[in-house]
Amino acid sequence: MEQTDDQARPASGEATRQVGQGGLLEGLRIYGADYADMRRLFARWLGLHATDAAALIEVANCELREDLLTPARLSERIQLSPNATSALLNRMEQTGHILRTREHADRRVVTLRAGEQARLLAEQFFTPVARRTQAVIDRYPAELLEQFQQLLDDLHHTMRTCLTEAGEAARTARSSGTSSA
Repeated sequence: MEQTDDQARPASGEATRQVGQGGLLEGLRIYGADYADMRRLFARWLGLHATDAAALIEVANCELREDLLTPARLSERIQLSPNATSALLNRMEQTGHILRTREHADRRVVTLRAGEQARLLAEQFFTPVARRTQAVIDRYPAELLEQFQQLLDDLHHTMRTCLTEAGEAARTARSSGTSSA
């Protein structure tokens, strides 16, 4: 059966929303890729492996938010096994990039902090980017930024749910000896 022009095209508002969503999601994907490029450049600038630099960035960012990481949480954040994370931390501690401290009431809990030199180098590298980014953000009204923040929060929670479900499916497939590939 042949469709008329009215049946084939979405309503004007719907088409605009679909184009807007596609453009927004593509923009977020591009921004994520740019951020990954910046992390790789930071790694090269410090002479570190990309995974080591990613760990340093995670530790430093969490430290800035006063949400200190443990080795187990870092392992989850950078998607490394506990053994690989331990080797990474040993390497990073030897070079002074990361410090392991016992500042929790439970002395068995190890927290991670960026070393002083690493913190200074990260600040030197990222401050120009932060200033330019803040200048862009400052051009937008607070109400729009609040809406965008809510959108980002919602997208983050959706992605974390998808990652959790995909991880559980992968573990189930591995334990049963099947694969979806």
